[in-house]
Amino acid sequence: MMTNRLYYGDNLEVLRDAIADASVDLVYLDPPFNSNAGYNVLFKSASGAGADASIEAFDDTWTWGEASKHALMDIDSGTNRSLQVMMRAMHDALGDSPLMAYLAMMAVRLVELHRVLKPTGSLYLHCDPTASHYLKLVLDAVFGAENYRNEIVWKRYGAHNDVGQGSRHFGRVDDVIFLYSRSPDRTWNQLFGPYDPEYIRITYRSDDGDGRKYTTTPMTGPGGAEKGNPVFEWNGHTRAWRYSKETIQKLHDEGKLYYSKTGYARQKFYLDDAKGVPVQDLWGTSPP
Repeated sequence: MMTNRLYYGDNLEVLRDAIADASVDLVYLDPPFNSNAGYNVLFKSASGAGADASIEAFDDTWTWGEASKHALMDIDSGTNRSLQVMMRAMHDALGDSPLMAYLAMMAVRLVELHRVLKPTGSLYLHCDPTASHYLKLVLDAVFGAENYRNEIVWKRYGAHNDVGQGSRHFGRVDDVIFLYSRSPDRTWNQLFGPYDPEYIRITYRSDDGDGRKYTTTPMTGPGGAEKGNPVFEWNGHTRAWRYSKETIQKLHDEGKLYYSKTGYARQKFYLDDAKGVPVQDLWGTSPP
């Protein structure tokens, strides 16, 4: 596979013809939702001819047709027994419906995306609540439910105009992003966001006179001595500590201990050393 290349055409054909097994680190896909817009013009070939599969998959009418039937046949002829059972059950329940056409087209592509991911790779699938519950079942069958990692709720709007006079539903302001990994041995780089200013004001109230704000936490070991935490005396206080005596001595020498009037030691954490708040699974209208 060549890198830094833009492929133009039906992504199913590109995946099968140009992308090798276990060669991709990360997949993000944002397929059409249910926006009543035609997408097939974006997926015509360079010659201008539209492939049946791309028209079926990306025209938002989601009509059942030959491409949908072939997608189910591809799944039936594959080796993923769980996916075969799942898709047959969905077909029994939904029939030859537009939603089933969409799920069939998505399923064959997710099989290929699973194939091209490295064992350390991950997939992010962006969808909306219209079909997210069905897509999660398909993803569980393709990737294994044990490799589900997150359902990220992305609040895209503060308010939305699908609620107006006479509406009988809550405002629809969010999308869903599913995160699955190829295996438990996935690459993960923890992301952090900034602290809330009010949290900083309340929590980081102390400094050593040099302007470096810090907060303190106890160094006693969770569960006490029964959990294997070392017990010893430090500065007149005998406790089951979180750290060894050597580590506490090192923290003392580095000026990272705070002592109360009785000599009880707590650990200092400086604001300028803090990474921030780990990014959670609820994303706002601005980047997390």
